[in-house]
Amino acid sequence: MLPNKVGKQLGRPTYSLTGWLVTKFFKWHNQILEENAVKLCNIQPNDTVLELGHGPGFGLQAASQLLTGPEGKLIGVDYSQYMHEMASKRMKEQISKGKLVLYYSDLVTMPIEENTVDKVFHCNCYYFWPDLKAGARAIHRVMKPGGIMVTTLRLDSVIKAANMKVLTGDNWRPEVYMKALQSCGFTDVRMENKRDKLITFQAIFATAVK
Repeated sequence: MLPNKVGKQLGRPTYSLTGWLVTKFFKWHNQILEENAVKLCNIQPNDTVLELGHGPGFGLQAASQLLTGPEGKLIGVDYSQYMHEMASKRMKEQISKGKLVLYYSDLVTMPIEENTVDKVFHCNCYYFWPDLKAGARAIHRVMKPGGIMVTTLRLDSVIKAANMKVLTGDNWRPEVYMKALQSCGFTDVRMENKRDKLITFQAIFATAVK
């Protein structure tokens, strides 16, 4: 019962004690993953960049510093109202300048036009999607041809969560997600081991082909 409750809060934090604890976990566990996902995207000043499951906004903060061109634009999507409001407060200056748009939305129904996004990143996110192929199709739909997607995770931690039944089913397995990406129009799908600040993590890369 408890692992299931924790898993739900990790996927969609709410206004609760558990949700508050999850935000603390995000800062400790996710920040380095989000910052590295941003670096690995090779963001250019005038790119349009999308973060999925942005949480409190650490990745948004890192990405916004690189979008210095007049056409540079940042988009965030999260289906937790708690995270949407937290990121809105953290990023209020960028929102007021029109450099950032946040959507409180499900991935599959996100209101983003087709073929408009250069780079997509997300961290510790895909294992909570009910349908990986639907998620992969939704990402592919909004990306420009040749656009790059990066997701980062700490596989050792994900395996522990699966063993504790915090994550259920097989969606947590990187090979399952990578297969979904390949089936939905992505190429050069691969996973690489990375290291930063004595922490080993994994990065999945994919290129949108249209």
